Amino acid sequence: MKESAVTAQIMTQPDRSRSILRAISALVLGLAFMLAHTIAAQAKMPESFADLAESVSPSVVNITTSTTVAGVDSGPRPIVPEGSPLEDFFQDFLDRQREGQRPRRSSALGSGFVISEDGFIVTNNHVIDKADEIEIEFFSGERLDATVIGTDPKTDIALLKVESDTPLPFVPFGDSDAARVGDWVMAVGNPLGQGFSVSAGIISARERALSGSYDDFIQTDAAINRGNSGGPLFNVEGEVIGVNTAILSPTGGSIGIGFAMSSEVVTRVIDQLQEFGETRRGWLGVRIQDVTDDVAEALGLAAAAGALVTDVPEGPSKEAGLEAGDVITTFDGKDVTDTRELVRLVGNTTVGKAVRVIVVREGETETLLVTLGRREEAENTAVPAAVQQSDPAETELLGMTVAALNDELREQLGLDEDQSGLVVVNVEEDSDAYGKGLRAGDLIVEAGQQKIEDLSDLESRVEDAREAGRKSFLMLIRRDGDPRFVALSLEEE
Repeated sequence: MKESAVTAQIMTQPDRSRSILRAISALVLGLAFMLAHTIAAQAKMPESFADLAESVSPSVVNITTSTTVAGVDSGPRPIVPEGSPLEDFFQDFLDRQREGQRPRRSSALGSGFVISEDGFIVTNNHVIDKADEIEIEFFSGERLDATVIGTDPKTDIALLKVESDTPLPFVPFGDSDAARVGDWVMAVGNPLGQGFSVSAGIISARERALSGSYDDFIQTDAAINRGNSGGPLFNVEGEVIGVNTAILSPTGGSIGIGFAMSSEVVTRVIDQLQEFGETRRGWLGVRIQDVTDDVAEALGLAAAAGALVTDVPEGPSKEAGLEAGDVITTFDGKDVTDTRELVRLVGNTTVGKAVRVIVVREGETETLLVTLGRREEAENTAVPAAVQQSDPAETELLGMTVAALNDELREQLGLDEDQSGLVVVNVEEDSDAYGKGLRAGDLIVEAGQQKIEDLSDLESRVEDAREAGRKSFLMLIRRDGDPRFVALSLEEE
């Protein structure tokens, strides 16, 4: 028995050796993987931004603007009877006052960067807005006067031009769409008028929208202060992927929340300013609003996506057959997620291009061909109203008291004689209608995606929606001429 145990122990020695070898191999592989990952991470993380700063600095400029500010005589004026002995005295006094209120010069500072050797320079519109004189200071110390080629207040971008006897160093644009959150970036500019300065950080977020229709900001924690406006935001390859534009700060100084307009937007604007001296954005010619969950349910849509058409004035869409109540789901082959996406898609499309627009209308999909106009030339045109059939009666439903239009209501609301619809005269404060923003004075022009002429039309539309099993009921209202769709709950008594 004892000999058998010894033999068994000896027999298992090779197995133990193999197990140890496997464990060592796994440990070595794990260490190799960690080492390779660390090396790769260090390869992406620059040890220094010195080479990058040295290569791009000659293309970054300081911008000084001068503006004439007229003197304002806002003081009290003495009232002196004509022919009074004091008239000359007070006139001399006022003349001396005006001498101290002569027009004065106001200056401002900003940043910019050269994009071509022949002297085109990009900056922010607010840096040079209303300036009488614009002076460019280069990294070398050379100073040149600049002229404005074109501006775009909507994206806060301006294009300047200087004349130089020698080719100027310039920087190329990069692909901002390829930039990722966490990538290293470097901002260069003239913060607080202190001269050329460099700061570095990472991309904190992408596709930020602040207030404009065409906003596509890159958010960064690289230090950006006053005077950095108009300066470039570089990737580690030395390409401009953004134009530093704004900061979010309670103090006015950098707290690590800066915004740069993406190069994807900037390059398109600059191309148009270079070619035309102005922007030329596509215009679809509709008023739109987002599709909310209750609006989607009222329309029978599978998801709350797309752009809901609230109004179709005279223009490209009306000629193509679009109607209020259509939900635009696809524009020129691209899916439309919301109104902001549609505005950007249309604005980035060439004026005069015929595009296919897919809409959902009364549960069915339709494709329309729309030839885009130019947004800058578009005029606000009122939608023609239907013929009014007067009915002075009132009715209560869905938490509202509504009445047909009459001459008195038209006068109170400032409506045209041929305007049709129903007027909201009261809204119960605990109703869904009140919660959705309906107020006395609103004009209901459509119900259930059909125009209404009298109270019976509205009651019929509500009853039809209930019979169809709808939980929400869609109405098109106008307030001060502006249209908006509102979906009210049908489950409320």
